[in-house]
Amino acid sequence: MNVSPHTPIEPGILYFGTPVVLISTTNEDGSANLAPMSSAFWLGWRAMLGLGARSKTTANLLRTRECVLNLPSADLAPAVDRLAFTTGSDPVPPGKTRRGYFHVADKFGRAGFTAVPSGTVAPPRVAECPVALEAVLEATHPFATDDPAQSGSVLGLEVRVQRVLVHDAIRRTDAPDHIDPDAWRPLIMSFQKLYGLGPQVHESTLARIPERLYRGPDIDRARRIGA
Repeated sequence: MNVSPHTPIEPGILYFGTPVVLISTTNEDGSANLAPMSSAFWLGWRAMLGLGARSKTTANLLRTRECVLNLPSADLAPAVDRLAFTTGSDPVPPGKTRRGYFHVADKFGRAGFTAVPSGTVAPPRVAECPVALEAVLEATHPFATDDPAQSGSVLGLEVRVQRVLVHDAIRRTDAPDHIDPDAWRPLIMSFQKLYGLGPQVHESTLARIPERLYRGPDIDRARRIGA
């Protein structure tokens, strides 16, 4: 095995590759906002979302405490890209104005997506996305509080998933509550560019652990909603 030496560099961002998420939230007038982001990760039925503290999505989520995390597949990249440089904020914040952003009220219409009602939260789901996670805000975690220059500009928003909805095409036929990773092709953002997920490269030893052993109490809590 050839081992290359490491070289120190100073990239402006460290976005090594994460799924794109379209977050739908509710505006003050009851209309829907839809925003793409990729700073998200999941632990059990909880997700941590890294968002600008002054974004429209953040304001909506802090006010209503509800959202839907819509996960687009790779073939939806052109539609997702139509949301680039758009914001639901009016007027557009100065920082976004400098980057070329402009206000769009109807994000669903601009992208060509279909809004469908959610079951446990007010914001609609994106019908075209193979995965939709209805969620509620549980906690807010400020970032970079040690640095006055950055403090207050970025928030980590912890949300709890209340319902998972998927297209049948990505479900395993032998285990309907499981996603088939060979059928699910998420849209990936890596250093500001959009990619698809390639085929499996190696059998994972961890895959021998049954998914049911990861089941947490949030799933049972979600089942009681609307019961």
